Amino acid sequence: MASKNQHVTPHGDGRWQVKAEGSHRATVVTRTQAEAISIAKEIARNQKTELFVHRPDGRIRERNSYGNDPFPPKG
Repeated sequence: MASKNQHVTPHGDGRWQVKAEGSHRATVVTRTQAEAISIAKEIARNQKTELFVHRPDGRIRERNSYGNDPFPPKG
């Protein structure tokens, strides 16, 4: 099974969800965005995928790579 990127998005009623890319159902629904980010980070680290954190309006606020980074830091 291929790993999927994780998205933290608004769920409604002020709640937040963690959703795998392409999935119709949320992996988990939380009361705060911070809780959802924490859970999504752990999933992304375990699966070596990317994490996308969205704003309440749906735009991407933050993106983190926990796997195959196409632009790794040089140094």
